[in-house]
Amino acid sequence: MNTVEPIRDINLVWDIADYLKETSERNYVMFLCGIYMGLRISDILKLQVRDVRKKQYVILREKKTGKEKKFPINKELQPILDSYLADKSDYEYLFSSRQGKQPITRQQAYNIISSAGRKFGLDSIGTHTLRKTFGYHMYKQTGDIATLKDILNHSDISVTFRYIGINQETKDDRIESLSYRKRGRP
Repeated sequence: MNTVEPIRDINLVWDIADYLKETSERNYVMFLCGIYMGLRISDILKLQVRDVRKKQYVILREKKTGKEKKFPINKELQPILDSYLADKSDYEYLFSSRQGKQPITRQQAYNIISSAGRKFGLDSIGTHTLRKTFGYHMYKQTGDIATLKDILNHSDISVTFRYIGINQETKDDRIESLSYRKRGRP
């Protein structure tokens, strides 16, 4: 399995979102759910309209951990969801396949996200990039690694730092800024 990275550049996040919006509302909303909810793609894909319509909170049982998770729907995401859900029935999956009876597959979701990423020069991108992007920007905006650790259900803060790529980013920055030049000399 290839390691994927978060999308660190906020402008690139919005470029990809805009591109997906132009090509498919479903894919656009799926991308936004990933970066605003921080869920694994397996949990995003099993959401039904009834799970989010007119709700302030989403409550679900995580597929990987089996733990129940409750979290608010972000205020920036809510109006986008409301518009997207307007003509959908409660029993439908949020991200239905063309047949409409099942959600798209993880492979389809991967193809959508990786194709959009490649369009913008990103190679280390996949469905997990969405969750990592959520974590990275949550940390950068709040600096609260302890709460992020709990949101992502990690066992230790060091796992969270590694997961969102902060450890590598910090090491790279430190190595790149190392200098042995004498002060005052070019």
